[in-house]
Amino acid sequence: MHFVFITGGVASSLGKGIASASLATLLKSRKFKVRIRKLDPYLNVDPGTMSPYQHGEVYVTDDGAETDLDLGHYERFTNQSAKQSDSVSSGKIYSNVLMKERKGDYLGSTIQVIPHVTNEIKSFIHSDLKNEDIAIYEIGGTVGDIESLPFLEAIRQIRNDKNISSALIHMTYIPYLSSAGELKTKPTQHSVKELLNAGIQPNIIMCRSEQPIDEDSISKISLFCNVKKESVIPALNAKSIYEVPSLYSKYGLDEALLKQLGYKPKNHKLNLKPWIDLQKKIKKRKHKVKIAVVGKYTNLKDSYKSLNEALVHGGIENSTDVNIQWINSEKENNNSLMKKLKDCNGILIPGGFGIRGINGKIHAIKYARENNIPFFGICLGMQLAVIEIAQNVLKIKNAHSSEFKKTTKSVVGLMTEWVNKNKIEKRDKNSDKGGTMRLGAYKAILKKNSKIFSIYKKGVISERHRHRYEVNQKFLSKFENKGYYFSGMSPDGLLPEVLESKKHKWFIGVQFHPELKSRPLDPHPLFVSFIKAAIND
Repeated sequence: MHFVFITGGVASSLGKGIASASLATLLKSRKFKVRIRKLDPYLNVDPGTMSPYQHGEVYVTDDGAETDLDLGHYERFTNQSAKQSDSVSSGKIYSNVLMKERKGDYLGSTIQVIPHVTNEIKSFIHSDLKNEDIAIYEIGGTVGDIESLPFLEAIRQIRNDKNISSALIHMTYIPYLSSAGELKTKPTQHSVKELLNAGIQPNIIMCRSEQPIDEDSISKISLFCNVKKESVIPALNAKSIYEVPSLYSKYGLDEALLKQLGYKPKNHKLNLKPWIDLQKKIKKRKHKVKIAVVGKYTNLKDSYKSLNEALVHGGIENSTDVNIQWINSEKENNNSLMKKLKDCNGILIPGGFGIRGINGKIHAIKYARENNIPFFGICLGMQLAVIEIAQNVLKIKNAHSSEFKKTTKSVVGLMTEWVNKNKIEKRDKNSDKGGTMRLGAYKAILKKNSKIFSIYKKGVISERHRHRYEVNQKFLSKFENKGYYFSGMSPDGLLPEVLESKKHKWFIGVQFHPELKSRPLDPHPLFVSFIKAAIND
């Protein structure tokens, strides 16, 4: 097994996640078994409680881990599900060390960064590996940050082990000074110097740039950073992120790495046909639709990264260019919101937590329902659709969610509010009692002759969840009497999973997050169907 470490320098947001995912894709396309993982330097145990404005979306795995959004890139590119053990933070590492110290595992030793913290990092790097040929580790943050030093030290120790085969790829930024009319390599040289100060020599340097990188610049980087010229890889902007694997292969990234690891690239033929076909599909899109995404984190697109990509995937499958209209539900008044929605072919309400901005989302749902515009509600979006229908169609006074308001008519609430305690305990013996968060993959049973069944073309599905509140089962018959029925339920029949309308052309709410399982080469059927309905709007 070979270890590949990917670090970043000069600036953050260079796209190490996309680079790591693209590299894994290239290696998988050469029939290698690849595992890709993330080491994050922040002190939070995981991103679960972090604001999306701080860290982008929280990506949830099948086994219920709340992780960094880069794991979404890994899954979308490699079409390989990540695990809870594929992401760790400094906070988690330090928590493990302190827990061991409290248990006496260190036999009274003075606990230090070296060797205790670095040993814990190395233990994670070596853990839960089976028959992979190559394990890729992306290190978050920027070289030179104090937070990343323990990770760099752990990597230095691993790379000094003669029994371990490894390579290090360093991604940097090459700025272009318009006043001088040239690219500047000095920041890259300084970034590599920071790595050398940590005792690490990179094998490959990837150069992010918004301008083509000339031969002189490549030669200069090779000379001053002590890296072979063919191992200095341009990483230029692409029209679509799904062109990146092909571009990196064109510039020789996979070949340079395989040579570094002792392979002969010609013995491992590359097959990028599926990705080339995807690029052709992207270029041949003949339709255009505008989809309104009404949320409260719309100022940072990474807050809804998987959602953005899933809409793009649905568009590609329908030969359609999807223009996303990001609408901040918290800042828009009712009139300005309606004005923006009038130009849209579909309306989507994403997941979220907290009361801020929910009134704007409810107004958007009402507009979609009354004007027969394709509507897609995800997680909180489904719950708000339930509230809107309860208030304006069923005319249930004070209908709301107990998350936001004290009411005797909570159409959305914690399971303990409406399910017998014995049933909850029987349902999940391992959970804390009460309304605990549902995280990870759960099955749902779909009713035949429903819209959702026709979309999935099967009766049992498994989708990822991240929520604490549920739709109150006591009100289901009232909804069905008005033409709104729950066509998907949990296997035990206790929890509504899918809401749809018989009257509406396309009105679906789901309690899960389908965007987390959409792939460019395998788009999620719900997004394909939603975009198709929007085209015909």
